[in-house]
Amino acid sequence: MKKLFALLALVPSLVMGAGSNYPMDKAPDLTNDLAALQRGAQLFANYCLNCHSAESMRYNRLKDIGLTDEQIKNNLMFATDNVGNTMTIAMDPKEAKQWFGATPPDLSLIARSRATTSYPGADYIYTYLRTYYRDHSKPTGWNNMAFPNVGMPHVLWELQGEQTPKFEEKADPHNADKTIKKFVGFELTKPGQMTPTEYDRAMAELTSYLVYMAEPVRQDRFKLGVIVLLFFGVFTIFAWRLNAAYWKDIK
Repeated sequence: MKKLFALLALVPSLVMGAGSNYPMDKAPDLTNDLAALQRGAQLFANYCLNCHSAESMRYNRLKDIGLTDEQIKNNLMFATDNVGNTMTIAMDPKEAKQWFGATPPDLSLIARSRATTSYPGADYIYTYLRTYYRDHSKPTGWNNMAFPNVGMPHVLWELQGEQTPKFEEKADPHNADKTIKKFVGFELTKPGQMTPTEYDRAMAELTSYLVYMAEPVRQDRFKLGVIVLLFFGVFTIFAWRLNAAYWKDIK
């Protein structure tokens, strides 16, 4: 039993350590661009919401990014008829686990949960969405540089196309008799519906929408913070002068 408990204690650390050393790309911040957020929301509804829910997000919050109830109903709602409902999916969790090996996670807070001390969650998502490549040794036929051995197939491959990683052999700095493979980039082997530049822009919009969805009141919070700081700045001046006037006759 002691050995079993010791092994179970190691599982979290093993899982956390099974990540990737792939460098994260800086995600463009488009959270102030309403048109970009609307396009990101459409990508999310069309490509992500089939398997991933967003149960902490209601459809009517999309009105905050400039969409009307009619636009939401006609373009973004597939599993419900009420714009006040949350973004749930019809997929059975047990069936999803059988198909993918794990239940697809809820994406409501993915932009915040993927943040680390080294990089924000937006950088991870932006990099992850752009580093899928063909790997016929995997059950899905796909792999990912940011998430090696990922169970999720590349649902956006029709937009991006198919790419393969390129490596260069270099001398091992620790052993002169050996060489190591260094990743140098991707080669587009089958073009998609978008050019690489268009696809990167689309993924930036989808990433920005996921950032918005994780905290819809983020921009309002920032604006309120600026107002509060300005108030304290003005109040400090008045308090300073009032204090000087109060003590001026006291020696």
